[in-house]
Amino acid sequence: MNKARYTQDVPEDRIELLKSIARHDKPFKLMVIGGVDSGKSTLITFLANELLSLGFKVAVVDSDVGQKGVLPPATITLAIPEVSFESMSELEGVAHYFVGTTAPAQFTGEMAVGVKRMVELVENAVDVVLIDTTGFVTGLGAEMKRLKAELVRPDIIAVIHSGELSGLVKALKPYGEVVELAVSKTARRYPLEERRNLRAEKWRYYFRDSQLVEFSVSEVAITGTSLFHGIHLNADEKELLERTFGWLVVAGWKNKGYTVVKADVERFPRAHSRELKAIDFEKLSNLLVGLIDGEGLCLGAGILKWVNFSEGMLQILTPVRDLSGVREIRFGRIRVTEEGEELGLLRRDEL
Repeated sequence: MNKARYTQDVPEDRIELLKSIARHDKPFKLMVIGGVDSGKSTLITFLANELLSLGFKVAVVDSDVGQKGVLPPATITLAIPEVSFESMSELEGVAHYFVGTTAPAQFTGEMAVGVKRMVELVENAVDVVLIDTTGFVTGLGAEMKRLKAELVRPDIIAVIHSGELSGLVKALKPYGEVVELAVSKTARRYPLEERRNLRAEKWRYYFRDSQLVEFSVSEVAITGTSLFHGIHLNADEKELLERTFGWLVVAGWKNKGYTVVKADVERFPRAHSRELKAIDFEKLSNLLVGLIDGEGLCLGAGILKWVNFSEGMLQILTPVRDLSGVREIRFGRIRVTEEGEELGLLRRDEL
């Protein structure tokens, strides 16, 4: 279920990095950065196992939201392995931060804050914190890596590349010692379809023992969306919108602007001002959501199955059993079924 496997057949520069970590003052933080399929998770797996064998207490922060080793996808997860492991998919998360998408370009803040929070939870309780990152390293991705490094201040930032990340290396130097590693000759590129199939397997596994539960919007905070914020539209306002745009207005609120959940009844081109946000009802179906506790951490993920707007109820499919700590439902930006089929990504501003 995971690409990276534990192996001791690694380039010499990985051995030197291990020695450097072992002799460094503790606690110690390492952040690994590199492009897609450059061997980041393989390096993390190697280092974690070798450090455990040397008697060090190790934590892993998995922030590769699109190709998560430690489930669930679309979150940043903290794991504390106590014994050797072949793959990060064997690890169980002890804390999560909800990002809500597998394509984090529009979620730089959540990615940086999530890594920072996971590190803060554990940095004084273990000897070594190993931080895995996404392969998104250009443009906004480079800025995301810089922000993570600035917040976390790793002791060493390991950058795996073949020269293409020299600009990023310079940008990272104020925030930690940068060690450049060559891409291993054994690293292999995975086709997009294969990566999608691996992610589908992980979704299926995570949601395998899920149950349908209900939450009242009067009892939990709703975040990550403009839905349920503002004053409800009255019947006349709904009717005016329906006549003007050929919609069936399912629900609506007004604040500084208007937010409307609608279904198209008539098919014709429409244009409206930015003060009106129109959300297609079908885009809420199978939307990934986070079940958030009172500290802002994610107790687990769920799939939004139904919204009863008239009664203010959400039906969510989730494997989380203890719901007593849920204080917030945070809307994500990917639609996925419990069978692992990804139905599409949404832009940040769509909800």
